[in-house]
Amino acid sequence: MFDEIQFERIKRLPKYVFAEVNDLKMAERRAGADVIDFSMGNPDGDTPKHIREKLIESAQKTKTHGYSTSKGIPKLLAAIADWYKKRYDCDLDPETECVATMGSKEGYAHLAYAITNPGDVAVVPDPTYPIHEYSFILAGGNVVKFGIEFDDDYRLDEDKFFEDLDRVLKESSPKPKYVLVNFPHNPTTATVTQEFYVRLVAMAKERRFYIISDIAYGDITFDGYVTPSIMSVPGAKDVAVESFTLSKSYNMAGWRVGFFVGNKKLIGALQKIKSWLDYGMFTPIQVAATVALNGDQHCVKDITDKYNHRQEVLLKAFDRAGWHIRKNHASMFVWAKLPECAQHLGSLEFSKRLLKEAGVAVAPGIGFGSYGEGYVRIALIENDNRIRQAARNIKEFLKQFQEEKK
Repeated sequence: MFDEIQFERIKRLPKYVFAEVNDLKMAERRAGADVIDFSMGNPDGDTPKHIREKLIESAQKTKTHGYSTSKGIPKLLAAIADWYKKRYDCDLDPETECVATMGSKEGYAHLAYAITNPGDVAVVPDPTYPIHEYSFILAGGNVVKFGIEFDDDYRLDEDKFFEDLDRVLKESSPKPKYVLVNFPHNPTTATVTQEFYVRLVAMAKERRFYIISDIAYGDITFDGYVTPSIMSVPGAKDVAVESFTLSKSYNMAGWRVGFFVGNKKLIGALQKIKSWLDYGMFTPIQVAATVALNGDQHCVKDITDKYNHRQEVLLKAFDRAGWHIRKNHASMFVWAKLPECAQHLGSLEFSKRLLKEAGVAVAPGIGFGSYGEGYVRIALIENDNRIRQAARNIKEFLKQFQEEKK
């Protein structure tokens, strides 16, 4: 009833492609199937002990049980600023240039809601983590996209990126106000150099747009690669904000702790809208997050080493199964082109059949945008034995397509 009452904002959301795979995964499990799940970037390890112990200690104090501070308690904001100083030699004012968020997803949704006027245009490279695009769409804005290109080692073609961005800025009407970048990239794992951000900041100042940078996977790097930050570029705070999350680096995905730093105008807008919409994270979580950022970072290295090891195990095992994938240099994912014999299926149909026939769940590339077609994203969240079992299942699954080609 009440058909005349419509929800226009919700209408702008398409069907969530990943929901098809998730529904199928749940159905298989209810039927008793053993599903090896690489579909979601949900860390399988424990949060480091010293962080958990600090949460428990703080939660025992009655004074921590009331409303918290929406933008983050002072000690956490100071820890965020110190973390940036130690890593990127960037000076930040904890009060005006830092804000804690309930994970990065909440931060993107509320930042876009705060800064987007109806009809505003944001540029978001494709493929992309869905909230990067739909935060602007849900806020009443529009998104212009272009495909990113990278080499066999997943290094972004930076010259091509700036050619495409220049073209989009010239062709779009109205002129874009925001450009969102995310490196190491989710889902493709593509990486950039520090020079990329130097060029991007210079372009932003010349063409008058704000940059929103996401380095959620910045800690998880391999083979000597070090993630650069836009905040290291002189003058970046004039035109940019950057986000980070503790979800992956510290195995704290369910804790929902993230933060944004940088430009005072944008950070101030996010702080203000959060003051109306929430009371911040549970204080003991913020206290524990402070310990995570300030404490011994060896736990981050251990977590990174685990992902590096799992990627090597997966690539060797999958290669023996007939699925050849090159190693990347960052993130907890593998971005894999569909096996040659199964490319005709497309990423969604391949993912659905892989789940039903081989008991292996992956994320279809099309779910991240049209330029993700032909790929799947594999999260490194299963142990060595499960990875090798998945490879054995996949080998059997691929035989049908190999035989069809004979």
